Parts: sequence; C-alpha cells; structure tokens
Amino acid sequence: MKTKEKISVGLDIGTQVVKVVKLRFIQEVVELVDFALEPMQAEPIEVLKKLKISHGLEAVNIAFSGPATVIRDINFPKMSAAELKQALKFEVQKHIPFPVAEVNLDGCILKDDLPDNKMLVLLAAVKKDFLNQRLKFIEDAGLKANIVEIDSLALINAFNFNYVSEDYSDKKAIALLNVGATITNVSIIEDGLLRVSRDIQLAGNNLTQKISEVMGVDFRSAENLKISPAGDQAARMMTGLETVFTNLGAEIRTSFDYYESQSASSVGKIYLSGGGSLFTSFKEKVSGLLGIEVEYWDPLRKIKQPNTADAEKLKAVLAQLPIAVGLALRR
Repeated sequence: MKTKEKISVGLDIGTQVVKVVKLRFIQEVVELVDFALEPMQAEPIEVLKKLKISHGLEAVNIAFSGPATVIRDINFPKMSAAELKQALKFEVQKHIPFPVAEVNLDGCILKDDLPDNKMLVLLAAVKKDFLNQRLKFIEDAGLKANIVEIDSLALINAFNFNYVSEDYSDKKAIALLNVGATITNVSIIEDGLLRVSRDIQLAGNNLTQKISEVMGVDFRSAENLKISPAGDQAARMMTGLETVFTNLGAEIRTSFDYYESQSASSVGKIYLSGGGSLFTSFKEKVSGLLGIEVEYWDPLRKIKQPNTADAEKLKAVLAQLPIAVGLALRR
C-alpha cells in the first residue's frame, strides 16, 4: 500500500515579517516542503492572500504572544486528564489576570508524580477578543486556522524535536531566547518541559530605534546597519546600545532568578533565535552580560531538506523560523 503522507503548515504572523513553513510527514520522516518570509505591509490581509496563492496555503497552525496570553505551570491535586478539563475553569482564576469568561483556556499534565498526591499542570489561555480578531483575519484571507498555540510552546516544540535529551544531560535547565521585533520571549526548559515563560517588551525595534538615533539615519537604514555594519560603525553602534542591552540583560536575569528561586536547578545555556537577534555581536553581548554560554540553534536540524531548497537563503533566515517550524510540527 502507498504510504500516506501528511502536510502541515505553520504560520507565524510577526509585526514586521510573516513566516511560513510547510512540512511533509511520511512515517517517521519529516521533510521541509516549502518556506517563505514576507514583510508585513500596511494591508496585512493582502500579505496573507499573497502567501495563500503563491504557496498553496489552506489550513494553517497559528500562535499568539503578548499581554493577551497567559502560560503557567501550576500544581494541581492529582486527577485524570478528563477531570482536569472540568476542573480548569473553576481553579484557574487565581492564576490568570483576566476573568475566566473572557478567555479560551487549555491545560495538560506535565508530571503526575509530585509529592503530596499532586501533579504539575501546564495552563495556557488567550483572551477571546484577541483570538477572535486573529481568527477573523485568517478567515478573511481565505485561510482556515487549524491549531492555535502559544509562541513559547511552538518554540519548545521545534527545539525538543531537533535537540533531544543530550542537551539536558548536565542536569541544568536551558533557556530559549526568541527576540522578535517588539517582544523578547524567555522560555526556561527543565528536562524538556516548560517551567517559566515570560514576554519582555524590549526587542529588536528598540535596538533599531537606538541605532537610528545614534547614527542619524532613518529606521529602515538603521535595520540594515544593525545586520551589516561597515567599518567602525559596529563600535559606534555598540556604544550607543549599551543601555538597551543592559536593560534587556536585567530583564532576562529577573526571569532566571525567579526560576532559580523555585527550582534546585539553574540555567546553564541559552539558545538564541528570532529576527531581532540578527545584530552583529548580539550573541556575545548577551553572553557577557549574563555570564552564560549563548548560541544560535537550527530549527531544521533533524528535518530533511530537499535538494531543491535554496540552501543559502535558508541559512540566512533560519533564526527567524523556529516558531513557524514548531507550529508545523503540530500535525
């Protein structure tokens, strides 16, 4: 019999760039079928319509981040998954800043063997008005939303698929730092499970704006300088960016301190991604501020790439694809 194949599409709608990743699943093999990055424009719906036509999109998996979303790991009395679904709406109000009636929420059991007959539950919620607005946007573009995810969970999906247990072998937690245009997400993972997720309102645009001021150029020119400075420009920019990096480092350290106050472990390594991190010396600067090893990671590390793929183009945009990859991995 012919082996059935399954196609899944991840659609990561950023404030500046829309990312698409299309994957094919055949038995245990996952293959990259297609990918695209499209700059966001004044008419966002036209961007999605263009991608729908040019890349044959229909059903897509989407994700959310920011102040309208909540993600927590909390202790619950031990119960079944079915009982948890019923208990969520009665128990979660003290864990979210919105009335329960105003959110769509879900949860899953991470560990069911905690002391005192407890279990660890991952709770995710998104405000209904925010969700409905995005769903209408997707539908108006002629698409159908299949799976709705939180950005940080999509990021972890991609990381755990590509980087398995060897990265947790030293018993230290790792942090995924995804730097977008307007939000930097910090996700701390312990033994493959999310323990802390936090959105920081300090990201790539803050760097670009500061470069614009320091170098006396417009925002678009500053974006180009951020990625490809010439001559002594990098040194000049870095001097001007010192305050931004210091503030970002302090926010990240706050997240690490919170995690370490709740756990016997500490963060041993940071994996970096996101378009906002594509600034010369970004990795070295963050590593120096926090005193922790930092490296970029490959969201397609264990995904088969066809010979027709544009290898150079793909390499240039890898750091921007993890969320879209993580979404596409949700079959």
